[in-house]
Amino acid sequence: MPPEYVKPYFKSHKNDDRDAEAIAEAATRPTMRFVPIKSEEQLVVQTLHRARERLVGTRTALINQLRGVLFDRGIVIAKGRPKLNLWLRENRRTTCS
Repeated sequence: MPPEYVKPYFKSHKNDDRDAEAIAEAATRPTMRFVPIKSEEQLVVQTLHRARERLVGTRTALINQLRGVLFDRGIVIAKGRPKLNLWLRENRRTTCS
């Protein structure tokens, strides 16, 4: 069941016993709606999406770090991966010599 449906049944400071009591109380209500259990395929897709999201975040951080290092050396590159790729292609030979 969604956590927002259980929240009104919490009495005070959060701990495992009180969590279980609130869940049990909420589950006994006739109007309570439950979240369906995800299939194995849905869980796999969710895992892949999370992994991809993490990779994209890491890539973005590395691009920003590289832009920062280049900025410290007086080289300004516009935001975005395509702009960095274009700059790298155009300046491959001049900066690596």
